[in-house]
Amino acid sequence: MKARYRYWWSLLVLSCLTSGLRADAFDRYTNPLLAKIPSSSVASEVKQLTFDAILEHDHVLPGGGGAFVVVKTNQGRFSKLLVAAGRQKLDDGSALPIVLIDRFTTYQEGQERATQAAGQHLTLFDGFRLHLDIGQVVPAALGGDLRFVAAGDKSYLEPIGNAQTYLVTRPLPEAAPPKTGKFVAGSAFEPRYINGTYKLHDDGRRSGTLVLKVGDDGEVTGSYYSDNGGRRSEVTGKVGTPRYSIQFTVHFPRSRQEFHGWLFTGDGKVLTGTSRLQDHEAGFYAVRTEDE
Repeated sequence: MKARYRYWWSLLVLSCLTSGLRADAFDRYTNPLLAKIPSSSVASEVKQLTFDAILEHDHVLPGGGGAFVVVKTNQGRFSKLLVAAGRQKLDDGSALPIVLIDRFTTYQEGQERATQAAGQHLTLFDGFRLHLDIGQVVPAALGGDLRFVAAGDKSYLEPIGNAQTYLVTRPLPEAAPPKTGKFVAGSAFEPRYINGTYKLHDDGRRSGTLVLKVGDDGEVTGSYYSDNGGRRSEVTGKVGTPRYSIQFTVHFPRSRQEFHGWLFTGDGKVLTGTSRLQDHEAGFYAVRTEDE
């Protein structure tokens, strides 16, 4: 068993290095999908999430950093976590059982991706509590939603108060990445190759998830989800000339930003160009993120 815990430390380090570089299965579980988990056959409600259960289900999400857990908090919000079992070595050679929270996201109620709280790389020792609505490890006086217990040979994570915890045992079908028309270098370019989900970086100041959909008439619709809180903004636009060029507008609550870009025709994976927000013109690039 000790070898398995050392293995988890290696997985945790690997996850820390890669989680920010790509959109993965964890990211696709947005608030509407989490709301389906309690009544779904892919998850089971647990009162005590033991180390054995964590280790048994540590590869449910490809590329994940632990078992995939969904919590309905005491405030009625949905939160998702990647949880790993581990041990903290002490100076005298002994070790304490711990729970590692690789990352977690709590969503605002009624929103698709807007976040209430988020965090990563947390360690819970015996008696520590995690308050998922404020994203902090808290003392008992503040309640919390999860508590780690190490009692003798048994260690487990348990919900507190009215919180409910669900262990996901296999992927939710609705969370599979969408299938899009595959771009083949050297073929005649079609506007539908622009369809997809991108990680957009604007002027080194803003970033977010851009979803584009091109209609048969060349009209562009979609959504933009800011990395700063996950708020959704509507996207409209049109495919230009040549057909791998696109003009689109992100409609923010109090302003709008216009983009003019071109999709790489070699592999169709990068969209790059210029943007204008009020009187400020800058450059942007967007990298396709969904699975091929």
